[in-house]
Amino acid sequence: MRILLAEDEPPLANWLVQALAQSGFQVDWVNDGRLVASSLKASRYDALVLDLGLPGRDGHDVLDGLRDAGHQLPVLILTARDSLIERVHTLRAGADDFLAKPFELAELEVRLLALIRRARGGEHARFACGPLVYEPVSQQLRLRHQPLKLTPREHAVLCALVQHSGEPMSKRDLLERVFADEADVQPEAVEVIVHRLRKRLDGSGVRIATLRGLGYVLEPDACPDSAPGEPAGR
Repeated sequence: MRILLAEDEPPLANWLVQALAQSGFQVDWVNDGRLVASSLKASRYDALVLDLGLPGRDGHDVLDGLRDAGHQLPVLILTARDSLIERVHTLRAGADDFLAKPFELAELEVRLLALIRRARGGEHARFACGPLVYEPVSQQLRLRHQPLKLTPREHAVLCALVQHSGEPMSKRDLLERVFADEADVQPEAVEVIVHRLRKRLDGSGVRIATLRGLGYVLEPDACPDSAPGEPAGR
């Protein structure tokens, strides 16, 4: 899951980036409210963690701008402003959740998972597509109740696809999630991983389809015993 963090305290932000990464979140950090909109245009995120006391453009203004533009991205407010009036005002303005500083990391993780799950219409702390299930807490992928043995890159790509099952993800989306810390990685690397995953999923009841011009989409396979899936799109 990819999170945008808008926070102007470097020690807290750096700690959150590293701590959330241990739980399977990929976190991009901006320290100025004016950078939020451009970040959301440049990349695809599952949620925004937003501080209210940002320089450049405060959190209230950022939130108002997102909702006025019709942006439905889940927003969790993370702030030291913990008055009842502040909570009520922010939630009425369109925030999805509110967590006051100081906070426990475990609570932040659970709240983020709940927001993302609700945004996708889920009721349980997991993501599923046909017989394939991803459990965020354990970071485990299971196919027909059996753990999938994958390389780290294969695991990362399949996790991203199952979290957005039914929705196309472009090669750029997958590159940013899987190879965020690696330079000079070409789109062909995604094609190779998807090709390997298709072989692993062949006949399983779930498949990775190519939508021309849009990207890859994970979907249930109505004919799990049919011939192997189509080759990776170019």
